[in-house]
Amino acid sequence: MKISTRGRYGIRLLIDLAEHTGESHIPLAVVAGRKGISIRYMEQVAIILRRSGFIRSVKGASGGYTLSRPARDIILGDVLRVLEGDMLVVDPPLPDIPETRLQRCIRTAVFDRMNEGIARVINKKSLSEIICTGDIEESFMYFI
Repeated sequence: MKISTRGRYGIRLLIDLAEHTGESHIPLAVVAGRKGISIRYMEQVAIILRRSGFIRSVKGASGGYTLSRPARDIILGDVLRVLEGDMLVVDPPLPDIPETRLQRCIRTAVFDRMNEGIARVINKKSLSEIICTGDIEESFMYFI
């Protein structure tokens, strides 16, 4: 499984908005400039995130985007599923096609466990934990 550009850019947009929560509405051009992302692509991602209720927008001269709810209430898995679809390593077996014993063994021993591991990580992390504003014991701190 590989997270697409849309998923990565969407997370970066949300992180930027979370890091600048104290500010008023932030124009996408500002976020795109800070993150080095194409404004056109950022607009496409913002539309999906707005329709899904993660961000809200205000039009006009002082308009822009902001998170629609606190960063601690935005879960990484929810965002990725909106932007990427299912976060599965392989598709589940089709009901009309019987699985062989070997296929079932590989699925249960490897793929199902990988799916569970991915879900365990992405369904636990909130946006605030990613940017180190959540529980300090759970957050990562980077020094440059």
